[in-house]
Amino acid sequence: MDVAVWLKKQMISAEAYDVEELLTGFLDEMKKGLTGETSSLAMIPAYVGITGTVTPGKPVAVIDAGGTNLRIGIARFDESGNVELSNFSKQAMPGRDHEISASEFYSVLVDALEPLKDQFENVGFCFSYPATILPDLDGCLLHWTKEIKIPELVGKQLGVGLIAALEARGIMGRQVVILNDTVATLLAGLAQGQQFNASYYIGFILGTGTNTAYVERNENIEKLDTYLDLGSQVINVEAGGFNAFERTLFDLALDARSENPGGHVFEKLISGVYMGSLTLELLKALVDQGCFSNTGASAIRDMRELTTIHIDNLAADNERDTGVLGSDVFTEADHDVMKIVFNAVVDRAALLTAINILAAVVKSGEGKDADSPVCVNIDGSTYYKTFQLADKVQAHLKTMLSARGLHIRCIQVDDAPVVGAAIAGLTAFH
Repeated sequence: MDVAVWLKKQMISAEAYDVEELLTGFLDEMKKGLTGETSSLAMIPAYVGITGTVTPGKPVAVIDAGGTNLRIGIARFDESGNVELSNFSKQAMPGRDHEISASEFYSVLVDALEPLKDQFENVGFCFSYPATILPDLDGCLLHWTKEIKIPELVGKQLGVGLIAALEARGIMGRQVVILNDTVATLLAGLAQGQQFNASYYIGFILGTGTNTAYVERNENIEKLDTYLDLGSQVINVEAGGFNAFERTLFDLALDARSENPGGHVFEKLISGVYMGSLTLELLKALVDQGCFSNTGASAIRDMRELTTIHIDNLAADNERDTGVLGSDVFTEADHDVMKIVFNAVVDRAALLTAINILAAVVKSGEGKDADSPVCVNIDGSTYYKTFQLADKVQAHLKTMLSARGLHIRCIQVDDAPVVGAAIAGLTAFH
């Protein structure tokens, strides 16, 4: 049996997808989201622009509530735009292992901020979960993702809650700006982008989840009641929710078993949390097609999970931990089939990632001049650490952009969510 042909028939292969159809679907959902129509893309205005001025040496408190960890500390920028981070604490994101109350969540934040109270006036709060951002730069949590369990916070304003918790400890007069991690990633690209005359900016994350932020002109955002004084502002696409494409039976099965069936369906095709699980679904189906040795087939039938890290290490032949896949029950031929399957999963993820980025470039209306490309700041461990993923994304983008006469430059900024949150905290209230 030709496994590659089977994968294409199952629509796992990137070759099974029509690029124009995917791009049109993504752009249509973006437009609907901006006009307030029903859309799988939330298109949330961030109420921050890209023209603020950072005061060198001025400290700002930064909170980075990510998918796994919570980091809190102080950031300063020097005259060259380089960031200095100090007094940072790091711990597991509260509410990940068990349900907690809102007051317990805020207590964790204030416990870290209180010793630093004399070093900051403003707080840049990078919040990596779906939230409606309000014109006063506060954020209202829509729902939790990434298995966080703090139900009391859903529908509540995070900045109001944090300021109240600070004031309860006697820390008065602080201001908080809430921004999504992808918006923060976009802002973190400003310093580098200005050096090569970037025309516009995009932030893209592919890690535990996935999302995109880009800059949109205010006149195109019909659902807004309040505009920035500037002509444009950053939009948090909430790209993980995109659903205007055909999913396979394997995608649907994986979605049905997830903790949020029907939600973030695009994310479930490309993010690090899900690629291993999808690969296992495919391997089990190929057992029934007689593609494995007897011992390998038996072992695959017994497998209840497969992490992306283990199958990625196998595909990369990097001599790192492959978990049960390293067992001698699997033959070399078994491993070859596994690699073909995972490579197809990665290639499809790369194509869909490229479509996501391309849609943001097209929607921005910029990038038509090679001397002023769109700056795309890319963050996330899945993008950079998954075997061949980044190279495949760039190959797809090169073809797509060339066909449309568009130009981008992709960059990577260390600690992008923290840097972007610090920039927002220093510039948003001017």
